[in-house]
Amino acid sequence: MLRYPVKLQRDTNGTVLVSFPDVPEAHTFGDDREEALARAVDALETALMGYMEDRQTIPGPSPFRRGPYVVLPALTEAKLALYSAMRAGRISKTELARRLNCHLPQVDRLLDLGHSSRLDQLEVAFHTLGKQLTVQILDAA
Repeated sequence: MLRYPVKLQRDTNGTVLVSFPDVPEAHTFGDDREEALARAVDALETALMGYMEDRQTIPGPSPFRRGPYVVLPALTEAKLALYSAMRAGRISKTELARRLNCHLPQVDRLLDLGHSSRLDQLEVAFHTLGKQLTVQILDAA
């Protein structure tokens, strides 16, 4: 589970600002704490997509301490792990498409954090990279 700490602070106009110490490009706001945290996942995913477009390493979350945090959806976490595995193996999107015997837009969708990819497609992609995708179910906090 990717749990990114957030920093919340009041703005001069009364809104609540959200920033991420680990991802300085991600910012959002809300009228109150709940709305700000609800928007935070989208802001974080958008910033992480920018890292992927720029072919940068995805910054991991700081070790969890106390305070507010945002948990990324499991599908987002799987897509980030696929991207990181491709980088580590120096596998381009074109090469992954060749190995999967599919078209490049299909690989683009596998890496698109806004696209609802199917888990079985991600499993095949990981297998192609010599990895195995697993699922872990935990009690809710």
